Amino acid sequence: MEFTLRRATVDDAEPLTRMHVAAWRESYGHLLPEEFFALHEATINTRIERQREALAGSYKPMLAHDADGALVGIAFAREAPDEDRPCELQLQVIYTLRRVHGLGVGQALVDAVIGNSAAFLWVLEDNPRAQAFYRKNGFRADGTRQLLPPEWHELPEIRMVRAAVGG
Repeated sequence: MEFTLRRATVDDAEPLTRMHVAAWRESYGHLLPEEFFALHEATINTRIERQREALAGSYKPMLAHDADGALVGIAFAREAPDEDRPCELQLQVIYTLRRVHGLGVGQALVDAVIGNSAAFLWVLEDNPRAQAFYRKNGFRADGTRQLLPPEWHELPEIRMVRAAVGG
């Protein structure tokens, strides 16, 4: 599959927000009630404005577009604010639409935002597909677990960590 990667700009706020919510539905539809998604879709304009503000600041995620120019993936990594972080770099966001799963888009996004660096991430405990992808990229669960906030129905997450690759 042909795709291109580039950094997001303020002009990407709407497609980025809509794709992000669509990816949540695809990824977590079996774990969260319909009301969760309906709320996020009903407040999409507010979410777009917040996204626009973030993009005007330091939030510059990497975007993946298919050959037709449709946004199919996003990823973002940054220095983690966590006091108990296992390393400095956190893969904070990575989503691809289901239609591009297994086609190299997710791998290209990971390579673009963390390269060979040591990094960590949080992933839902009940997300075996994502965990398998992260293991393929050298991440391992470190035994740390937390619950998401109530608006995310306190779903449990586990932390996965990897050492620098090749270094």
